[in-house]
Amino acid sequence: MNSLCKVTRLTLLLTALGVSAIARAGDPTDQIRQTSDKLLSVVDNPALKGPAQDAERQKQMRTVVDERFDWAAMSRSAYGKGWRDLTQAQRTEFTGLFSELIEKTYMSKVESYSGEKILYKGDKVDGAYGVVDVVIVTLRGTDIPVSYRVLKKGLEWLVYDISIEGVSLVNNYRSQIGAILNNSSFDNLLVRLRAKIAAKAADPSEEKAKGAAEPKSGESAL
Repeated sequence: MNSLCKVTRLTLLLTALGVSAIARAGDPTDQIRQTSDKLLSVVDNPALKGPAQDAERQKQMRTVVDERFDWAAMSRSAYGKGWRDLTQAQRTEFTGLFSELIEKTYMSKVESYSGEKILYKGDKVDGAYGVVDVVIVTLRGTDIPVSYRVLKKGLEWLVYDISIEGVSLVNNYRSQIGAILNNSSFDNLLVRLRAKIAAKAADPSEEKAKGAAEPKSGESAL
């Protein structure tokens, strides 16, 4: 093989690798769409239907959600200015509980999906930050605007906040957490989080009945 052929083949190989990397990275909208498609494929999987498969289905959904959400950034923002006063152990414990609560809330809405249209309206990017705008069209024809706030880390765009009809999930929790901490302690906050998680685990049917496309801002009350 002559030198020209070697150079040409090497150039093609590097180009292919470059294109592959770009395809994996995608833009924020593509990555949010991929995560949504993965979640819905788990929900629609016949092998994961029924109460006997609840644990496995939720485990697979949790894996998908964990790949797309930046729990550390979301927890830090939701906790607010007192975050810097926490020990590393306290931060870890809060992040674990807070992420579990958000996962259970988010996944219960995905599980209630029943054919609503999901329209991806595009994204806005400013450096390492971006916003992906989505509209969920309910079966009654109502439009529910949803915005995913994302942060780029490496090739991935990770979610650090979700706004539904203009209501920020993180801001909603930050105000509640601040109110609890103003009148109580960090340990009591953890007790409240555990109680909320236990309530969702004991009776997920109420969340599912509300429907993924009909969120209410008060549903996330601690």
